[in-house]
Amino acid sequence: MGDVADKLAYFQAITGLEDTDLCTEILSAHNWDLELAISSITSTDNGRPSSSSSASATTLANQDAQDVGLVLPSNNNNQPPGLAWKLITLPFSIISGSLGLISGAIGLGMWAAGGVLSYSLSMVGLSSGGRAGTTPLVSVPQSTSEAMDFVSSFERDYGRVRPNFVTEGFMDALQRSRHEYKLLFVYLHSPEHPDTPTFCEGTLCNEMLAAFLNENFVAWGGSVKASEGFKMSNSLKASRFPFCAVVMAATNQRIALLQQAEGPKSPEEMLTILQKVLEESAPVLVSARIEAEERRNNMRLREEQDAAYRAALEADQARERQRKEEQERLEREAAEAERKRKEEEEARERAAREAAEREAALAKIREQKALSLGAEPEKGPDVTQVLVRFPSGVRKERRFHCTTTIQSLYDYVDSLGSLEVDGYSLVSNFPRTVYGQEMLSLSLKEAGLHPQASLFIELK
Repeated sequence: MGDVADKLAYFQAITGLEDTDLCTEILSAHNWDLELAISSITSTDNGRPSSSSSASATTLANQDAQDVGLVLPSNNNNQPPGLAWKLITLPFSIISGSLGLISGAIGLGMWAAGGVLSYSLSMVGLSSGGRAGTTPLVSVPQSTSEAMDFVSSFERDYGRVRPNFVTEGFMDALQRSRHEYKLLFVYLHSPEHPDTPTFCEGTLCNEMLAAFLNENFVAWGGSVKASEGFKMSNSLKASRFPFCAVVMAATNQRIALLQQAEGPKSPEEMLTILQKVLEESAPVLVSARIEAEERRNNMRLREEQDAAYRAALEADQARERQRKEEQERLEREAAEAERKRKEEEEARERAAREAAEREAALAKIREQKALSLGAEPEKGPDVTQVLVRFPSGVRKERRFHCTTTIQSLYDYVDSLGSLEVDGYSLVSNFPRTVYGQEMLSLSLKEAGLHPQASLFIELK
């Protein structure tokens, strides 16, 4: 609300005054302070005499769930409004809201101070809050707490056969009735009024009336001694008790007051009043239910269409992804096959090259070992005849000088190239002797193999 035009429009919307010049004068008199100007109007309205018990159609701006104010016009014909009620913009009670804020701030300060004191006492063992099994404090809105207290007190005083008053604030109850497509039955409880006990016991707790209320209405009750109950009594201009009213949520976040009943009433009278207002409001409730159902159906249809479109789109995208993935898979497989082919070809070439190199190295070693043996000596007393049997059954003979070492016999076997293994030993049978590493430096004569020896190859 930064400029004059916005403040003027807001002031007119809240107060319901249409005279622009008058509104301008009021705002100018209060230095364009919206709160002071609105307070002056609401204070004047609160001083006017209340209307009769016959209800007038009323509307409420639903902007503050904790502070409800109603302005009720005079109704001189004493007739109930019926279905065609007049919706009048109902200003909020600025003064009540301001006092509520001050009261809430004071209450918050006291609650915080009490919490600090309780915690301090618990630390020194003087508070019961530290005992096992205690339930921690859960903060609930004041309107909800008052509603819970009212229901508990009403049931304790008048029994369980009663209207099922909801344990929540007035605006929450109104929203509940709107969602359930029911009217909201409001009962303002004045504990000190002499007619209250009789009305509660004989009328509200009447089994037939309670059942009718519970089936067709959402019921909300509040004590005029509590904050929200007192505000509602002021807003509804309750002049006599017991006080009952029937309201419903209207368009543009407003509330319509359909009927009110003041003073003691018998169960039959209350049933008649409630049945009449229910019959008159039935077309509106049915229409609201049908419209809501149509909206839900349309929304569900749109959601189904959107879901079908998304499903088709996702199916197309999935097929495209699958096609691309298949193509990529085939390309990867072809590339992998080509890579493996090249690797295998390279491995074969490398193996062949290594085998050739290894064979060349072995051939060179055999040649070197054959050269190291020298020429085979002729038979003579210093010459030893050696017979070697291979695992394949092949026999090889050669003559060596008796001074030749056992290592020369191994070199001889290696130079033949008949074995494809590296590990083997030369062994004699009678007696069995293994000519291993520790005997390689012995001569044939020292090893007992002169003048002749028969050895076989034992693979490791």
